Order: sequence, then structure tokens, then C-alpha cells
Amino acid sequence: MKGIRWWQLLPLIVATVMWGRCSSSEALENDSSTCLERQLESSQVGAFIQFDRHDRTAIKIRSEMTVDIPMTEWILADQLLLDKDSEGYRHAMHCLLRGKDTSSRGTEWRFDEPEVKEQGQYIRVRYESYAWIMDYSPIRLGPWMIKWKKGSTWTAHLSPTTLQKSRWKVEADLGGLRFGDTSKSASPDNDKWVWEGIPPSRITFDFGLPWQRSWILTYGRSFWSKIGVGAWWVCASAVVALAALRGRPRRLSAGSDGRKESVVQAVLQWAALSGSVAVVLLVMANQRVSPPWNALLCIATGLALTLVARPWLGGTPLQARAVRGAVVFVAAAGLLVVVAPHLFYLPPHLVSKAGPGVLGKVGYVLMGLAAVWLWLAAMVAWAWRFAREGHMVPASWTDRWNRTPILCVTAASLALGAVAGGLIGCLCWVNENQWERSSWPAGQNSGQGHGEYVSKYLANFSFSQLTLIFAYSWVLTGIALLSLLRYRTKTRLQADESTEKSALGPEGPDVLLTAAIFAFTAGLEGAAIAGNAAQYPIWLLLNIASLFAILSAGRRWSVLGRLGDTFCLDRLRNEEWRHELMDRAHEHRFLEHESRALDKGGTASMTLDQVEARQRDLRQWLLAGCDSDRPPPAHVSVMDIALAWGPEGHWWDNAVRAARVAFWFGIPGSAGLLLLLLQPRLEQVRLRYEPTAIPDIVVKFIAFQAAWGAAGFVLGALWRLLPGRPSPVRALSLVLAYAVPACLAVLLNLFTGGAFTHLLLYSLFMAVILTATSIFMDASTFSEDQQYAHSRFALVMSIYRLHGFAAYVAWFMAQLAAAATLWEYLID
Repeated sequence: MKGIRWWQLLPLIVATVMWGRCSSSEALENDSSTCLERQLESSQVGAFIQFDRHDRTAIKIRSEMTVDIPMTEWILADQLLLDKDSEGYRHAMHCLLRGKDTSSRGTEWRFDEPEVKEQGQYIRVRYESYAWIMDYSPIRLGPWMIKWKKGSTWTAHLSPTTLQKSRWKVEADLGGLRFGDTSKSASPDNDKWVWEGIPPSRITFDFGLPWQRSWILTYGRSFWSKIGVGAWWVCASAVVALAALRGRPRRLSAGSDGRKESVVQAVLQWAALSGSVAVVLLVMANQRVSPPWNALLCIATGLALTLVARPWLGGTPLQARAVRGAVVFVAAAGLLVVVAPHLFYLPPHLVSKAGPGVLGKVGYVLMGLAAVWLWLAAMVAWAWRFAREGHMVPASWTDRWNRTPILCVTAASLALGAVAGGLIGCLCWVNENQWERSSWPAGQNSGQGHGEYVSKYLANFSFSQLTLIFAYSWVLTGIALLSLLRYRTKTRLQADESTEKSALGPEGPDVLLTAAIFAFTAGLEGAAIAGNAAQYPIWLLLNIASLFAILSAGRRWSVLGRLGDTFCLDRLRNEEWRHELMDRAHEHRFLEHESRALDKGGTASMTLDQVEARQRDLRQWLLAGCDSDRPPPAHVSVMDIALAWGPEGHWWDNAVRAARVAFWFGIPGSAGLLLLLLQPRLEQVRLRYEPTAIPDIVVKFIAFQAAWGAAGFVLGALWRLLPGRPSPVRALSLVLAYAVPACLAVLLNLFTGGAFTHLLLYSLFMAVILTATSIFMDASTFSEDQQYAHSRFALVMSIYRLHGFAAYVAWFMAQLAAAATLWEYLID
């Protein structure tokens, strides 16, 4: 250990301590011989099963079982009244509901413990559980066994493990599902089927799913559903590669060629690697890969992704040695467990049926921590390279990286280690909760299979977390495209500042880069909410195509497009001319104010003739800058031109400003969508049982914020090109570019019976955020007048008073009310 400092092992120490909470102790099984099941024969049992076909994602099944137990007949009855965490209670409940059955029930969900009440000489136990038909696997739910039969037909059979000789009353409510062949012993009662006094073994019935749900199940296990995700990544990689090749900067000088080619090469490399990694993960998800090969592939892939990223490119040799040393050390520590498991008292296949000891857990921590750390490091390395080569990193960060690379690598390693350790702790806590749920009511550490269960989830830790990490790598793709767009813009500014600053917006390949940024962020997040992976490739292409269509209309119907190229070249070619435009826009506002005061019979500093004369001068100035054969429309004023130009001199600066505004405006929308996603009771319960549920909440919030920010960026970049004279209409046109594929997704969900309201709410939130951003952009354009207004709202009122302030307010409030109403409806 010479040369290794204690703080270099801190992530491993923290993760090991967190894993120490994972108990590997084995307890004996409940002794079913002491259950005295014969004493339960005098009990009365009621069983009720209900199907809900209107559940948002799948058919929901609810089972309710009520047992009335004579207190004097069963010797364990009093133990049901003990504390729910006591051994006596668990033993009695296991004897009552499970008997000799010790198998786990992963498909059964319980939101609460069974309700136990004393009723005279009886103890009543009410046991409620839930399940969802998500695939064709058998479902064990309460006393019921539900299996797929054929086609869209399923069979429900009452198959209790205890109380077979008790008197049963059974009811079934299929909630509108089609009944199949029902036993002759059943009788209809208020649209329900009732069995009374019939032995449980004779109670069975068939039911049929709606064709939409049956189609979803069939599609889910088909080849096309698997290829749909792969097609998305292949299509996405092709779009990224095309955008990078089209966006290849022109050679300006021999000294700068290397950096330019590096930007394009980085984006192309990421396009190829992301597609390849997606295919590898897809194959691993659909093929049974042993834990050693699983860990080997994950660690090797993470190491390769980090080294290919080359975050030290353009820096010093010490930077390269620091990064390589860190990643190779972590990879070697993880691979040590794979190649020499005996050092940690683990078998060659890494799954110990007896459960891992202390050294075994240390080995699992090393292996899992190494894999996740490397993948996190790869994401950070690629993001840093894109941002640095795209000139989006602050100069102070670059200077620090150049001066103290070892310190920077150490700090980043500790931060990534803390994140990876947190994921390990979350996985440990969640899987222990999952074991307790599936093995209930035996107890958390009971059962012979607990040790093997612990070994399995520790040995396969890396894959579940890496899938989550890579699922949101589209954010990294957005950063790559953004960096290339930024680099192209900056090189053109350095080459010809006057021409570039008079550009109305992205042109040529820059338009494709901008459209791809929109599709990979705001568009893709909407596709994820739609919930059908098969739509992703189509969604991506439609987002890009619809944005191009909007821009095609904008070149003809936008304010600056109607003025012609001559006006932009003559009146907006430099800062001096743009200052003159703003001066005339201020004068226009003043004259309109004077005119309104005179029309109402008030006093003004000018006469009506003077006001009209100066208005004619402004109109003449406007006409003089345009082509004689293409005069601007009469309703277009210099103030409209100033608002259409935006607050900044270059379209990139407009884009950055709008992105920041949309990011902050989007925080309530992100919080609202997350609350809505967590509104179902099952989603709240899954936070304790799904390995990636809690990290997914954090990542989804970041993804939503990235989507709002990217939508604002595209709005600002295309501000001068979008159709519409009022600024809120420009925001609406961008929403329409997103709405085309969204409408197709809604139609598909309506056809298949899926939910689409979440997607509609996301679209409404986007409309509200972009409209608010457009209003803020108008206020920023006339920010110099802020000193004369009492507040920013008063400034907006003074600006929009000339354009119909009431209509703008009504339009914005209508969007806000629609979004709030839909959110309140869904949350209730």
C-alpha cells in the first residue's frame, strides 16, 4: 500500500460502512408444525377479487380476504393482537395466511399490514393486497393464483395455502372485463359472481383482457419491442453523426485546424460509442450473463469510455497521467474481485448460497463501486471535453485544471465515489425491503434463501445502476451538440464579427444542430412521458422535421423576414446602428403615449401635429432601410423590430439568456410533474423497493430542467426567425413544432388505450414556460427603461399596452389556468 493515502480509500471506506447495514444472518424458518391448522377449520373466510381495467399502465387486481377466527378454537389467535413487529405476531400471521408455503411473492404488493380486530368471540383479520398484469408471468395474489391461458384469456383459481376446510364465500368483480367459462356453482349478484359453501379447489373462472391491453403485453415480449430501443439509439447516433459532419467548421488557419477537427471527432466518437454501448446493454438485458462476465463487461466498458473521452486533450502530460492513473487503479480494484474471488472468500461464479461474509461484502463493494465510478467518470469526462472544446467552460476552471491536475482529479474522484457509494447504500436498503416484502410475514432475515438473495443482488449491482446512468445520457448528447454549435459560432465571430453579428439566427448546418438539440432534450423528455419506446425514433425525426417546417414559415412571416435582407444589412449591421434602432423604438413608445393622452383630451408635451410629424419621420426611416419594391407592412413599427431583434446583439446571446430564464421558470413545472408521477400509491411504495427509484427521481428533475432550459435556448436562438409579430406567438410556434409528434403519440395512446394526460400536461407546461420566457425577453429588450417603471411588470404593461396588453394577459392566463386545472385533476 506504499504511496496510497488514506483519503484515496475514503470512497471505499464510506461505501463499506454503508454496506455494513446489509444483514447476512440467517434465521430458521417458521416451524409450520406448530401452526395447528386443524383448529382453523371452524373459521369463516370471505374472499373478494376485483379487476380494474382503467388503470393507467396495466390491469390492476385487488384481493381482499377476511377471516373470522374463533378465539377459543385456535391457540395462536391471541398472538395476532401482539405488536406487528413481534415474532409471535409474524408466526401467527404466517400460520394463518401461508401455512407450509415459504415461497416468496414478488408480484404481490401490500400498502398496509392486515387489519386485526376483536369482535366478540372472534378475531377478524382483513388482508388486502394488489397486483398488476404487466407481463405473462403467473401472479400469486392473496389466496388466488392467476395465470395466462391463451390469447387474451386468463384463468383465476382460488388456491389458498391454508383454511381449505373452512367455509368460504367468494366474490369476483371483473370491472367490465369479459367473463369466460365460469363454473356452474357460481351465481350472478349485482354484476358480480358469487360462490358460497363451495370448496376452494372448485372455484375457478376465465376472463379476457381488452384487445388493447393484450396487444401491449404481446408487443412487450416481441422482437419488435426489443429492436425498438435499439432502433432509437441507432437513429439517434445517425442524427448526431450527420449533425457533426454537417457542422464541421471551415478551415480558417493552419494553427486552429486541430482544435476544430477535435470538436467534430469528439461528437462523432460519442455518436458511435453511445450506439454501441446501447446495443451491448440491450443484449445483456435480454441474455442471461453470469455475474463475473457482467462485472467484467461493465468495468471494461466504463474504462474504455473514460479513456476514449480524453479529458486531458489540449492540456499537459501530467493531466493525462493523473486521469489514466485514477481510472486504471479503480478498474484494477474492481477486476481483482472478478479474477481472484477466492481472496474475498467468494466462489468463481461470485454467488454464494450461504451468503457473503465481511470480506465477501468488501469484494462486492469493490466490484460494484468500480463499475459505477467508471461510468460516472466517463459521463463527466465526456461532458468536460465537449464543454471545454466548445469554449463553454469558465476560464478559471480551465486554469485550475491546467495548474493542479492531481488535485482536480482527486476532488472529482471523491465526489464520484460519494455518489457511487450512495447508490450502493440505496441498493442495499431497497433490496432488503424487497426481501422483507416478498417473504412477508416470515421476517426480514428469515428463510434459507436470504443469503443467496443477498449475494445475487450484490453481484449484479452494477448492471441495474449503469442502465439508469446510460438511460439519461441523452443530456450528454445535447451538451455535445451544443458545444459544436458554440464552437462554430465563436470561430465565425473571430473571423468576421460584423457579418456574424448581423445574422438573424442559425443558418445552414447550425439549424440542424439547433433542431437536434431541441429534439434530444425537450422532445425526448416528452417521448419518455408518452411511455412507448417504439415511438422514440419517429419522435426524434418528427421533432426535427416540424421545427424545420416552422422555420420555413418563419422566413416569410417573421417580422425581420418581412423587412428583407437589405434592412438587416443596413440598419442592424453594427452596434451603432442597433443603438439608433433602440433610440427610435424609445421615441415610438413616447409618441404613442403622447398620442393616447391627446386622444383622451389630456395634456401632453407636444401638439397632435408635432406627434404625427415625428411618427411620419419614423416611418420614413423604416422605409428608407428596406427595398423599394418590398415595403414593410403598415402595422410593423420600429418597436416591433426592436422586440423581434431581442435584448442581445447576437442570436447566441439571446439563446443563452432565454435558456437561463426558462430554466428558472421551469422549476415549478419540474416539481409539479414529479409530484404527479409520484401520486399513485404504488409509485410511492416503490421508492422503498425499486433499486433505481430514488436516484431516478433526482435524475428526472435534472432531465426536466435540462428540457426547459434547452427549449428556452432554442427559442432564443430562433427568436428572430420564428413567425409571429407578438413575442408570445413566437413561443407558441415553437410549442407547435413540439406538438406535432406529441399529437401522434396521443392518437397512438388513444388507440391502444394508454394514458396521454401526462404528455398533455407536459406540453401545457412547456407552453407556459416559453410564453413567460418570451415576455421576459421583451422586458429585457427595454431594460434601460426599468428606471422609469415601478417594477418589471409595469415595464411589461407599458410595452404591451401598444400591442393589446389585455389580449396577451388573457392568452397567458388561459395557458396557466389550463395547466393548473389539468394538474389538479390528475393529482386528485
